[in-house]
Amino acid sequence: MKFIETFLHGEEGLFKPKTLTPMQKLVLRFVVVSLVFYFFALFEGMLMRIMQVDPSLMPADQYFGMLTAHPLVGIFGSTYSLVFGAFLFLVPFLMKKPIWSFKLANWTWILIAAGTMIFWTAGFLTHYSPLYTLYWPLPADFTQFNPLGGAIFITGIAIIMVGTAFFVINIFATITYTPEGWEKQPSGKLIKSALGIDAFSNLFKKRDKQKEHLVSLPVAAVARGTVDVALNAGIILFTGVLILVYMVAYLMGYDLKHSAIDALLYKNWFWWGLDLIADGLVLIFVAGTWYLLAMLITGKQLFMQNIARAALLVELVVSWTVWSHHLMSDQAQPGILKILSGELVTAFELITQGLAFFITLVTLWSARPLKMTNPLKFLLGGLLGFGLAVPAGIMQADIGLNRILHNTQWIIGPHVHVAILVGLTMTLYSAVYILFPIVTNGAKLYSQKLANVHFWFHLIGGIGMGAFMGMAGLHGMLRRTLYYNGEFNLYMILAALSGTLMFIAFLAFFYNIVMSLGLNGVIQVFTPSKLDVKDTVPAAE
Repeated sequence: MKFIETFLHGEEGLFKPKTLTPMQKLVLRFVVVSLVFYFFALFEGMLMRIMQVDPSLMPADQYFGMLTAHPLVGIFGSTYSLVFGAFLFLVPFLMKKPIWSFKLANWTWILIAAGTMIFWTAGFLTHYSPLYTLYWPLPADFTQFNPLGGAIFITGIAIIMVGTAFFVINIFATITYTPEGWEKQPSGKLIKSALGIDAFSNLFKKRDKQKEHLVSLPVAAVARGTVDVALNAGIILFTGVLILVYMVAYLMGYDLKHSAIDALLYKNWFWWGLDLIADGLVLIFVAGTWYLLAMLITGKQLFMQNIARAALLVELVVSWTVWSHHLMSDQAQPGILKILSGELVTAFELITQGLAFFITLVTLWSARPLKMTNPLKFLLGGLLGFGLAVPAGIMQADIGLNRILHNTQWIIGPHVHVAILVGLTMTLYSAVYILFPIVTNGAKLYSQKLANVHFWFHLIGGIGMGAFMGMAGLHGMLRRTLYYNGEFNLYMILAALSGTLMFIAFLAFFYNIVMSLGLNGVIQVFTPSKLDVKDTVPAAE
């Protein structure tokens, strides 16, 4: 009976959804949507892992359809939902002011959830599978893909980009606007502080003459990452509309395959936009999250704050100039771009991300002894993930090594999967564990043992899967390729077993959260709040 009561109403009845503010409900909606789509990505990832061992289990076009949707479900459906929800909560929380538009924030999670379901369904039913989805060197060949399925798929992506634009508007408006009844706020100075312009000038001034930072460091990191989010949304939306024109024209009986679209220019344009996520949004948002977590865990100011602020601005500029490392094996790509953008500027990310790594660790070290709490454990796991994945990526950004590693399992294993599943995801889990009592008015976690299972299984599984995929890549296993002769089965079996650990870890985490909130609590998170919607200052202010 106690189990049933806990499942329905939460651990020890501490979670009372009727007492939550609209902002608390909002962030929990983002979290629930994120976890649902993370399960989608994880489940399909495991199916693909199994199929790499035995490709006869399903048709090849079904496999490549999943391979197309899989990363986008993980990036947009899961990661965007969790990150946007957290930041729409944290920016007003840290600035002690109401969010600019609660309705716009609500529409953000709705559009991201709806868009993800649309493109996932289109891919699942029509097997639309150009692999990089929008990476479709024009003119398009409709003998290979279903144009109707593609049009629906791209429409889903476009809807997500609209939701993303709402997030961007809300973040910058919340930073700069003056709430009703408040003294007029200096919007221009707030933007300068948020973008880190003041941080550079402070580096060269004596302490007593340094300008005061009007925006806290975590909010500044959110603002700078949001710049890349805005640029990415514009580029991906434009690219999607461009492809949609081809698809709709074909459905109406017009073939535009001979139109003058330069393939090399298109690839550079697309990779510049996509890399704003991989090398801008991720690294900037992650660095800012590390800083916030380190300060919350230790209760101390961040070590080398001015340098941290300046480094975030440098990382923002660097993120605009490194896209060419994705085109180093493209023979048509100019050599100067391969060397400057692909090698030299990319290598600079070791410095910017290394600084964030160092500053976070020193901040934690200065507060020792620290209790090994869930947020601290997952923060250290996230640091380890990027400590492994970033150097793996820098290795690929060498013209010589790129000829060996390009398009192999090495890229997608030690670099991409370790960065996202260990570095990014464990950092986000740390944020979830530390925000959980804040957004639930002190709800108690159902089981610490399950939290420990979540940590160890996820960490070992994520690193193990990346390592075994990397070993297969070093032996010549290509990515986006099915092998029917069992040549790489040993590595793929070990990778699948590692993936199974991650799957168990997620189930432990999901069960722990549901039991902590209660099924009734999860349902009520999506019901309209009886409280005044104007009460949009986050709780625990």
